[in-house]
Formats: sequence, C-alpha cells, structure tokens
Amino acid sequence: MATKLPKVPIVIVGMGWVGGIIASELTKAGHSVVGLERGKSRSTQDYFHVHDELRYASRYELMQDLSKETVTFRNTSKLRALPMRSYGSFLLGDGLGGAGVHWNGQYYRFLPYDFEIRSKTIERYGAKKIPEGMAIRDWGIKYDELEPYFVKYEQMAGIGGEPTTQANVGAMSKAFPVGPMKKTPAMKLFEDSAKKLGYHPYVIPSANLTEVYKNPDGIERAPCQYCGYCERFGCEYGAKADPVVTVLPVAQKSGKLDLRTHANVTEVLHDGKKATGVRYVNTPTGEEYIQPADIVILSGYLFSNVRLLLLSKLGKPYDPNTDTGAVGRNYAYQVNGASTNVVFEDREFNMAMGAGALGSSLDDFNGDNFDHSDLKFLHGANIRFTQTGLRPIQYQPAPMGTPKWGAEFKKQTLHYANRTLTVAAQGSSMPWRHHYLDLDPEYKDALGLPLIRLTFDFEDQDRELVKYIAGKTKEIADGMGGTKTEIHDSIKQYNIVPYQSTHNTGGAIMGSDPKTSVVNNYLQMWDAENVFVCGASAFAHNSGFNPTATVGALAYRTAEGIAKYLAKPGSLV
Repeated sequence: MATKLPKVPIVIVGMGWVGGIIASELTKAGHSVVGLERGKSRSTQDYFHVHDELRYASRYELMQDLSKETVTFRNTSKLRALPMRSYGSFLLGDGLGGAGVHWNGQYYRFLPYDFEIRSKTIERYGAKKIPEGMAIRDWGIKYDELEPYFVKYEQMAGIGGEPTTQANVGAMSKAFPVGPMKKTPAMKLFEDSAKKLGYHPYVIPSANLTEVYKNPDGIERAPCQYCGYCERFGCEYGAKADPVVTVLPVAQKSGKLDLRTHANVTEVLHDGKKATGVRYVNTPTGEEYIQPADIVILSGYLFSNVRLLLLSKLGKPYDPNTDTGAVGRNYAYQVNGASTNVVFEDREFNMAMGAGALGSSLDDFNGDNFDHSDLKFLHGANIRFTQTGLRPIQYQPAPMGTPKWGAEFKKQTLHYANRTLTVAAQGSSMPWRHHYLDLDPEYKDALGLPLIRLTFDFEDQDRELVKYIAGKTKEIADGMGGTKTEIHDSIKQYNIVPYQSTHNTGGAIMGSDPKTSVVNNYLQMWDAENVFVCGASAFAHNSGFNPTATVGALAYRTAEGIAKYLAKPGSLV
C-alpha cells in the first residue's frame, strides 16, 4: 500500500542539469519544489580520489546499474530486442547531477539551421532532397528565440571561449564570461593546417573553467588543472561545471527545495487530462509513495522520460506502421566513425594531460554550411582535434595491421602512445520513421516494469556522411606534419557495442503539431498542460554538436514558462 504524502506545488523527476536549472530558477522566484532523484547524493568530496581509471572509466562507478534497469536493442522491428547487459555504445549516468557529472564539458550551441531544418532544406534544395522515411521537422522555435537562454546557461556555468563569434555558427549577443582554454602544440598543428585549407577553426568553448569565476548567483569556482580526468569522472576541484556545484546549491540555499535521493519514480499519475502527481519507490527500503503535485516536470535522461510517459499511459504512443502518435517518435543518435590518425615518428606529445573540453574544432562542414546539392546526405559534422587526457588502460594506439595482443602489440602501443594524433568528426543523426522507442514486451526491470526498447540502425545517409567527412579530416591531418596518416571512412551496422557516444536524443520531441510532437516550445505537454518533459528527449534530430548547451538553454526557457503557468494556468502557446 503506497503512502500518500501531502500535496506540493511542483515535483521534478530527475536532478541533473535540467532538474537543477529548473529547481534553481523556481526556488529563486519563491516557489517550493520537491526534487526526486533515483540515485544517491553526491558532492565534490566524493571525488577526492577520483583519478582511478579502472574504477570510473572501466568499471563505470558513476553509471546506472544495468542489472536493475537497462535498455533493450534491435536494428529493425523484425528482430527480437535483447538487453544491453554491459556498457558499450552509450553510458547512462546515475545519482545526483546525472550525466552532468561525468560529461566532458564541451559546449556547443546548436546551429540556426537545426531549429528550422525541414523548412530551410526545402527552401534551398526542394522537398525531393528529403529521402522517403526521413522524419526531419522544424522544432517550433528559432535560434534567435532561444539565444538569450544560451547566454543564461553560459553565465551560470562559466563557459570559456574565444571572444568573437565564430564563423559558421549562430550569432552571440554576449561574449563568453571567461577566455578559452590553453592552446597545446597539437591544437596549433590542427588549426594551422585547417587555416591553410581555408577553414575556420576555433578553440572549443569549455565548461572546464579557465580562471577563477563567480557567476551571477554568487557561486565561485576554481579553474581547471588539466589533469585529464573529465569524461566518466567527477571533478574534485569543481572546475568542471556540473549541477552539483552550480545550480543545485542555489536551490538548496533558498530553503525551498525538498531534495529526495533514492526516489525512483515509476508512474506519473493523471486523470486523463492533467497530472495529479507521481508514484515513486524508495529504493533502499522498497517503500512506495504517492506524491500529489500541481505540476510535474520530467527532467531525466531521454530513455527515462519516454519510458515514464509510456508506463503512465500519458500521451499517444508512436506507431511506425501507421506513422501516428508521438511518444517514442524521432529517436536519433550521433554518427561518429569519420576520422584520420596522424602518426609521428620524430615527435612526441603529452597526451596524458588534458581536459574534457580541450581542443579545437571547425564547422565548415556542419549543418548546411556547405552545398549539399550533389551529396547523398543532409546536415554534416563538427570536425575537431581534442586532447581530453588519454589514460593508459583504455588508450592503446597502434598503426593499422598491428596484432591485437601479444609482444608486438605491447611494443607498438608503447611506442605510439604519444606519437598519434586524431582528427575526428562528430556527425549529426537524422530521424527516420522506423527508428523509435517503445516498451519491451518481454524484458522487465528489478521492479517488474517493462524496459524501454530501442529500434535503430545506421542508414545510407549516415554512411555517405561518414565517407565524405572522413575525407575532410584526412585533408587536415595530411597538413599536420606527421610521418603518415590513416583514414577511417566507413561505418556498417549499428551495434550496442563498442562505445560511440552518450548523445541520445528524441522520443518526446518538441514541435508545433500535437499530432507529431509531445511538447510545445516551452516543453509543455500537449496532452497534459501541467506536465513538462525536458531534456534531449525534446530534440527532433541530433546535430553535429554535443547536446548540453541546447539542453541547458531549453531548461532555462522552460523554467520561465513554468513561472508563467503558475501565474496563469493553461497552454503557453
């Protein structure tokens, strides 16, 4: 029997970047908020001994326990899905701060093109340019409308970057609050080569602080030490912006946040028109609670958001056969695989040192910044060289043809550990009618609830993109002065292993049509006006960029929308 708790004005499900931003903004405005986080509490003190590659990078200390809840996967609807039983393609964060704790800190605003991708594609190339089955659509918001909220995130997080707006990206109304990260010798090689080709490289904007910084909320943090332990690790200095050291302290200091950890929400309760609260389980004790609320905000990772909607029978599930319904539609991933290694025999670089966002990149071949008329793909990729800290257990570079084990493998990897640089690309991912999320009919979690099922594969669009962009990485790599270069220019069938990217998007997308989207441009549900579904689940496709900047900007806009709703309930658009 569930214990029914007193009603509260607002309940937030998931306390990562999105939940933390919304909690901070609403509590500053005087609103009382209950924050439910299914993982444990965290602070910088937990990372005082964080430089343990085996514990965090190989054994996934900060990640969700897949024996209790996971994702099932198949390439097509004709196949039986199987559970992801060990980590591979992507990593699911767990605990206070969520994926915002273990991210690299690379910060990119999505392009103006991204938010109007369908209309801009048709305007330039005609409707026939969009292949049959590709489900691209405009987001229901334009870059200029979202731009002020990017600024809010940047000022809060202390994003560091070059002082001027870069070529081929959206205009900035305000400069980054601090300067860029240091430029390494290898970064200079990349930039010099790219400039000689007529491209426009720039230092990657960074959430790893480059100097002591106090943000508008009075939170002061120390600068990055370039230790190389960012991705998959928490930052013991608090130099890497994460929710635990930026927005959550503001909400907690207000006295208006009731933060409950180990609270696993299993259902959004509703009467068919509006949500009435949530049901959750206290995982250490197994006790079940009902938390009534006036407003419910889903701010978990996209698999969690979509799964909760489907388990709660909230919104119409997507049916790929009839192309109807919205919940589960437009899943998109990230298309990596285009890269070129530069091998040096007569020069070494210190590849162990670095930072998650240390590097340079360019967008000459991202979005629609180049002519696609004669190309067999849409969008593109951000091309980059990064020096994120290549640690000894997982980093074992060797020339093509080297045995995968044995004495020769050891010899070659030791020799090339600091003699190999990689120019890589992070490619966009377009949604297709047959790529989607739904509930698995067979596999269940530790509580007996159906797992989320992922149906996805790479398409010809993705293979063509990788082949083309890889050629551009080789052009740059060839000009960096190495002994030789080795290109990787193909991808085959998508598999749940090996690791590729944690940048999953879609499933509860935003838009202007309630028939094909779950939320409006304030991330307010069409089917339940007092439910807001936030995060990358709202993305109608994935860009050639990391998603966090756009996730954060949308969260700030949603917080503003919720404040408006509290003053005057009803649809915000």
